[in-house]
Amino acid sequence: MTDTKHAIVDTPVGAITIVAGAAGIQGLYYAEHRPAPDEAGFGDRDDAALADAAEQLRAYFAGERTTFDLALDPVGTPFQLRVWEALREIPYGETRTYGWIAERIGQPTAVRAVGLANSRNPISIVVPCHRVVGSTGKLTGYAGGLVCKRTLLDLESGALLDVVARESIA
Repeated sequence: MTDTKHAIVDTPVGAITIVAGAAGIQGLYYAEHRPAPDEAGFGDRDDAALADAAEQLRAYFAGERTTFDLALDPVGTPFQLRVWEALREIPYGETRTYGWIAERIGQPTAVRAVGLANSRNPISIVVPCHRVVGSTGKLTGYAGGLVCKRTLLDLESGALLDVVARESIA
């Protein structure tokens, strides 16, 4: 028996499953999330219980929200938790490198370990691992795929909202 619950939200990048335990959000997962989460831990579907999280996610995609106000309860190693906390310091609409994260957590030589921890971030979007790029600025792997990562970065830069606005006027 699990004490988690989940909700599914339709977004411009596909369905996202929000998973929460008693202490807060434990996961935000894409339909084709890589690595795939263990759905046995999602618990019962309860859209009403996660309505606030779903609404904040919808507002983010509408360009109306740049930060999230949600209790988070990620499960990870102490190192992963430090990396994920550093990710939350990356401002909306900006990117940072794996090296920046490594410096930020006080382990400047741990760039590869930071990359691995970043790839295991269970709370996509809210803990903005999509804002991390390679040292040359090139997009690197993302749990939702590189097209999804580019879409999120375009949304945050205003480029996606500009396209949507132009299409709604036409």
